[in-house]
Amino acid sequence: MTELSKHDPITIYIKPTTGFAALNLRDLWTYRELVFFMIWRDIKVRYKQTALGALWAVIQPVMNMLVFTFLFDRIAKLPIDGDIPYPLFSFAALLPWGMFSTALNAASRSLTSNHNMISKTYFPRLVLPMASVLGGLVDFAIAFVILIGMMIYYGVTPTAHIWWALPAFLLLTILTALGVALWLSAINVQYRDVGYALPFLTQFWLFITPVAYSSSVISGNWQLLYSLNPMAGVVNGFRWALLGIGTGPSVELWISVVIALGVLITGLVYFRNMERTFADTI
Repeated sequence: MTELSKHDPITIYIKPTTGFAALNLRDLWTYRELVFFMIWRDIKVRYKQTALGALWAVIQPVMNMLVFTFLFDRIAKLPIDGDIPYPLFSFAALLPWGMFSTALNAASRSLTSNHNMISKTYFPRLVLPMASVLGGLVDFAIAFVILIGMMIYYGVTPTAHIWWALPAFLLLTILTALGVALWLSAINVQYRDVGYALPFLTQFWLFITPVAYSSSVISGNWQLLYSLNPMAGVVNGFRWALLGIGTGPSVELWISVVIALGVLITGLVYFRNMERTFADTI
């Protein structure tokens, strides 16, 4: 058997990657500096030329809390779990919900609003919706300071689970928002109807999530169906970790976790399949 000479032709076979390797998630680490830059840019643009700036991260949940307190506590008098004051009960849920809804609105437009970058420069398109979702952590942190102040005012001590449970439920919020955002941002490139449908979708999702009311008002026969909404598990988890309301991790919570992961994985696959058409369609 003779050795190949330097003049012998070499055949190289290029095959498309399959499975999870086709998602090329390692590119996100390679372009991590771009992710941080896009997050910083989104934060600056969000409050550019506003008189109150980052105070809007506090004003929005506080105003929603006041409206919910008037409608659902003073007028409707809906029952809530435990001895927790209703303003604190609703504000603890508005934190993850506010991050989720803000992420959907920003991430769904992330591709179309950066069409110049997409059409002229190569980079993982996944950077754009991911940066929009992670940018909401700043608003969350600002509003969380207000929540701590409210807990001190009402004399409510956080549970011992807060150190591990709160980061876990915050991660679940991010994964849920990112999964839905991947679907919406990719669809929005082809069908701009997403921009018109999103306010309705967000409003409808708010009503089926126990933000203004307790999930205990849902009858037992509907609890499993209700848990198909991953944000229901997030909101209940935040209240359990912060205020000690509820029973903690349950079957309904794990159903929400599975649904959130399913939305994320299918969103990644759909986004990657559509990514090759973004530059031509946008």
